[in-house]
Amino acid sequence: MFDVKETLLKLQEDKDYYGDFGRQFLSNSDIYSLLNDPRNFRKQSKETKAMIMGRYFHVSMLEPHKLDDFVVIDSTSRNTKNYKDQLKDTGLSIALLQQEADHLDELVEIMKSNLTFYEAIYNSKNRYEVPSIREIQGAMWKGKADILHPDRIIDIKTTSDISKFKYSAKKYNYDSQAYIYQKLFGVPVVFYAIDKTNKMLGIFEPTQEFISSGEEKVERALGIYNKFFSENATENIEEFFIYEELH
Repeated sequence: MFDVKETLLKLQEDKDYYGDFGRQFLSNSDIYSLLNDPRNFRKQSKETKAMIMGRYFHVSMLEPHKLDDFVVIDSTSRNTKNYKDQLKDTGLSIALLQQEADHLDELVEIMKSNLTFYEAIYNSKNRYEVPSIREIQGAMWKGKADILHPDRIIDIKTTSDISKFKYSAKKYNYDSQAYIYQKLFGVPVVFYAIDKTNKMLGIFEPTQEFISSGEEKVERALGIYNKFFSENATENIEEFFIYEELH
């Protein structure tokens, strides 16, 4: 049995949430690999440009005191000797370019300058980076809410094309995230997004159909997890293959 209070205190720390302690729980980030690439389930992967840019935007909006943790290199590209030399000194596999950080800073200011967004994101009753754990469909899951508003979870996103957000949302498993987080926190999830190209803002509220899509993904992911990775696993992951009917 878990000491819930003690567990939640530990999960507030990124090193425990993303480290060995947090791996005793499933999370929405596991959905993609379980459904699409289970042989690499929870295997360490290198941070990508999109991942580091997403983290920088998130931290700038909600935890600006952590911005000093980012390495930003003043270089025109990642192919220059200057970039490669500075990166080597850091021991990182990738770092932000100054022009990328400047662009993200601009996006942050645009989102903050919108009154509707500002009042919701910085409501005095909000709580930030709030972890939760709960049994969902027979397994223990974890999640950390960006912003726990009194009546909803606000999850901030960047997107490359906001006009297609309603389609890309399922591609990036925001539907399973909405389902899991609604179970974890007992309030609905709303996505507040900004387009990285045209800087348009958007608020996207999941429908029941969207939530049901996420529930179905969780069910399928758990089927694979239970079969290949749980304590009671019945098969070796090396035997995994895809089977589909073609119509």
